[in-house]
Amino acid sequence: MSAVRKSGRGLNVLAFLVAGFVLGPEVAAQEPTGRLLATVVNPAGEPIEGARISAAESNVLSDVEGRATLVLPAGRTTVRVAFLGFSPWQEGVDVPAGGEVTIRVVLMEEAIEIEGVVVTSTRLNRRIEDEPLRVEVIGREEVEEKILMTPGDIAMLLNETAGLRVQPTAPSLGGASVRIQGLRGRYTLILSDGLPLYGGQSGALGPLQIPPMDLGQVEVIKGVASALFGATALGGVVNLVSRRPRPERELLLNGNTLGGGDAILWLADDPEGPWGWSLLAGLHGQQKADVDDDSWADLPSFRRVVVRPRLVWDNGAGRSVLATVGGMIEDRRGGTVDNGLTPAGTPFAEEISTRRADAGVLGSYLTGSGRFFSWRGSGSFQEHEHQFGNVLERDQHLTGFFEASLSGIDGAHNWVVGAALQSDSYEAEDVTGFDYTHNVPSLFAQDEVGLASWLLLSASARVDRHNEYGTFFSPRISALIRADPWTVRASAGSGYFAPTPFTEEVESVGLSRLAPLPGDLEAERGRSASLDVGRQVGPVELNLTLFASDVRDPVMVEQLPEGGLMMGNGKEPVRTWGTEFLGRYHLEPFHVTGTYAYLRATEVVAGLRREVPLTPQHTAGIVGAWEEEEWGRVGVEFYLTGHQELENDPYRTSSRAYVILGFLAEHRLRSNMRVFLNAENIFDARQTRWSPLVRPTRAPDGRWTTDVWGPLEGRSFNAGVRWSF
Repeated sequence: MSAVRKSGRGLNVLAFLVAGFVLGPEVAAQEPTGRLLATVVNPAGEPIEGARISAAESNVLSDVEGRATLVLPAGRTTVRVAFLGFSPWQEGVDVPAGGEVTIRVVLMEEAIEIEGVVVTSTRLNRRIEDEPLRVEVIGREEVEEKILMTPGDIAMLLNETAGLRVQPTAPSLGGASVRIQGLRGRYTLILSDGLPLYGGQSGALGPLQIPPMDLGQVEVIKGVASALFGATALGGVVNLVSRRPRPERELLLNGNTLGGGDAILWLADDPEGPWGWSLLAGLHGQQKADVDDDSWADLPSFRRVVVRPRLVWDNGAGRSVLATVGGMIEDRRGGTVDNGLTPAGTPFAEEISTRRADAGVLGSYLTGSGRFFSWRGSGSFQEHEHQFGNVLERDQHLTGFFEASLSGIDGAHNWVVGAALQSDSYEAEDVTGFDYTHNVPSLFAQDEVGLASWLLLSASARVDRHNEYGTFFSPRISALIRADPWTVRASAGSGYFAPTPFTEEVESVGLSRLAPLPGDLEAERGRSASLDVGRQVGPVELNLTLFASDVRDPVMVEQLPEGGLMMGNGKEPVRTWGTEFLGRYHLEPFHVTGTYAYLRATEVVAGLRREVPLTPQHTAGIVGAWEEEEWGRVGVEFYLTGHQELENDPYRTSSRAYVILGFLAEHRLRSNMRVFLNAENIFDARQTRWSPLVRPTRAPDGRWTTDVWGPLEGRSFNAGVRWSF
């Protein structure tokens, strides 16, 4: 009964917003009106183009001369002006009936650069400090550091973010998924500029093999985000936001001591006029590395080619389009090396070939009434050829997506309404019984309202009609409370996940080991809540987060007596809870960041509640850097990973804690050339120093290796050069 009431409220809100949009202009036309002529400039008196001027129900952007005209109801009204990088301006103005009033607005630049960060994942493009929903942003500076450490992928960039863990799922081939706050990696949605270019349900191989060279920032939403992005975001969202074009030419060459190398080309231009473009092209390779000399590859070999051009059009008056296409070709080989044998005295090769192509476009249009109409769409195709010993599995994944939304500001309300359609399909060539096509049309609404200068509320809701699992209503509510110098955010939401055959366990051994899916398999349901408290004092930023979630009807994978795998819904929920702490110190030229996370995740297996395997309760990190524009940068990082419970490991039931120490130096030789050296895992923390990776006998599910709970590659060094031209 409560679900019905909630759904009714959601429909009432949607009807109210639509009625306000349709009827609002008609009602306003019956009232006496006047004109407001505004000019927006910076402290030097130079015009600011693109500033947002809003009053009553009108919302326009300033032109190239900083000017804008608004038709407003006669009488006293509040005028608000905002532009990225400047402090917002607000003042009451008297508008004469049938006349006009002129104002000149001088916007002052923000004192703190981080205040200019804009979050795009929540659709409202709000400044991060004004967003009620907690969104963690990995900025360009942190991206730059990780480019020097692992220029070929984003695994380290995500793994060293508090609350995120890149969990290896296919150790023979280097596959991994991203766990957010202890939830399984299949619940994490990875987007590119808000588009599912890597598929609606990202597998263990593919999304992490992305060069970070063209990233402007990474936005992370932790916890259930189905109200924003539907079924595939039960655990959270990682949105990879691209760099905007400006005149740049850069070539990066990198090599490491484990036999790997990267060559990455970045070209971009923003010629005079509304057009801009960029091109990312990468060649990446790695030789097989048997670090512990057990005849098994600790690092698989691979060859990968990546290409992604982008085209941007922006007229500076509220109309813009971004279009992209991308492609990747990759071949990976793992298992026994050279003439090596398994403990059974036989060779075992595991290989995968991946071919992926995608295309996406998104645009926005500012209407004459100050509403923003936005749309985005994408399509992706991915083909695999996977070899497990003498078993061959070939398949194809297809994803199509389209979304349209309308947003606006009416008084204290900042709202969005829209509709979306997503289709995900899978077709196996060599294994029968697992093909599927999921079509999900959706309606969604979102409203943020400022109830006071210190209180901002946000509510969002989404209705999905899944063609296999039925209709789902996913609400979320968030609050932002400002009590200077403290900032408090509270959020709670619920959602669902539509099961597929691809769990972490299945991806590591293949579909041929999985029994047919039961006909009564149900969608997984999730709930999450978080409380976030932050404070900024001068150069010091502190943040503490408490979070909890549960997943009901979780899909569990069990081993059958005859050696296969079987999927089914668990009777008891998977529960997670914990806390995260973040501290930052920024005072040029020094930057220090410290993180700590405590996490408990439990599930019920065979009637007993246990710790979820491969989930460390304690993780911590400290990163310090010194940067000077003319010389370069020097950085040190230290990470601690605590004990993890293990499952079906013949050597131990719990992992040991380990620490990772790294060092980075980049030096500018000339104005257009920089060299860098990175030392990773200096203490040589390595799982195979404490336990073998290869099992003494083959597991019933077909695996020859244990789960991966620590680094396999050990100590490594990489060095390279970055050349701008």
